[in-house]
Amino acid sequence: MNKEKELIDKLIDLAFSEDIGDGDHTTLSCIPATAMGKSKLLIKETGVLAGVEVAKEIFHRFDPTMKVEVFINDGTEVKPGDVVMIVEGKVQSLLQTERLMLNVMQRMSGIATMTRKYAQKLVGTNTHVLDTRKTTPGMRILEKMAVKIGGGVNHRIGLFDMILLKDNHVDFAGGIDKAITRAKEYCKEKGKDLKIEIEVRNFDELQQVLDLGGVDRIMFDNFTPEMTKKAVEMVAGKYETESSGGITFDTLRDYAECGVDFISVGALTHSVKGLDMSFKAC
Repeated sequence: MNKEKELIDKLIDLAFSEDIGDGDHTTLSCIPATAMGKSKLLIKETGVLAGVEVAKEIFHRFDPTMKVEVFINDGTEVKPGDVVMIVEGKVQSLLQTERLMLNVMQRMSGIATMTRKYAQKLVGTNTHVLDTRKTTPGMRILEKMAVKIGGGVNHRIGLFDMILLKDNHVDFAGGIDKAITRAKEYCKEKGKDLKIEIEVRNFDELQQVLDLGGVDRIMFDNFTPEMTKKAVEMVAGKYETESSGGITFDTLRDYAECGVDFISVGALTHSVKGLDMSFKAC
C-alpha cells in the first residue's frame, strides 16, 4: 500500500467513525435494510470538479456492493445542472455515505476551482503556482491532490520530503551559513537525498546564500515586485526561485513577470469556499 492510499484510507475511516459512531439511528430507524435506490450528484455552481476518485473510494470502502456510474471526471469545468455521477445500492448506504462524500468533493472542488483561477492568471509566463502546508489537518493529501487537479504544483507534502529553512530556522541556527551547512551535513549523515530551500528576507541574506551556495531553491519572503525583479537578476538562473508572502490574486501576475519560477499561495487551501453540489434520490 502506498503512502497516499494509506493516508486516504485512514481519513475515510476516521471520518466515518466521527460521523456514524455506533450507528446512523435516523436511517436505521426508518429505512429497511433491504431497500434499494439511486442517488445523483448534482452540480449547483460553476467551477472545477475534483474528488471523483476519492468519492468512489468512499462508497466502495463503506459498502463494496454500491455501483458508481461516473459521467464527469476530475479536472472538468462544471456548471449548475451537471450530473457528475449516479450511485446505486442500498438506500441505507447511500444515506450514510452522502455527507462524507459531499464534504470531500465540495472542499476539493473549491480548491481546484481557486487553483485554476490562479493558474490561468499565469498563462504566458514561466511561473507555476504552488500550494503550502496551510491545509486542513488530516486532509492535506486530498487538498494537495485538488491543487494538482486545478493546474497548480505541489510544494513539499510535509516536513519529511524537503528541507525548507525558514526565518525561524535561520535565526535559531545562528544565521544563513550555519543553517545551510547543518542542513547539508544532516542529509549526508542520514543518507537523505532532500532538496534544500532557504527563505531570505532581504538582499543581504540573499547575497549570503549566493556566496555560500549549496541550496536548490531560494524563497523571497515579502519582497515587493521591484525587489523580486532585482533578486531574480542576482540569482541569474543558478537556483530555482520562489516568491511568497502577501501575494494576492491581483498582484500575482506582477510577481510572475519578474521571472520567478514559483509563487506559493496559502489561499489555495486555507480559506477556500467549497463548491456547491447536492446528492439526491433519482
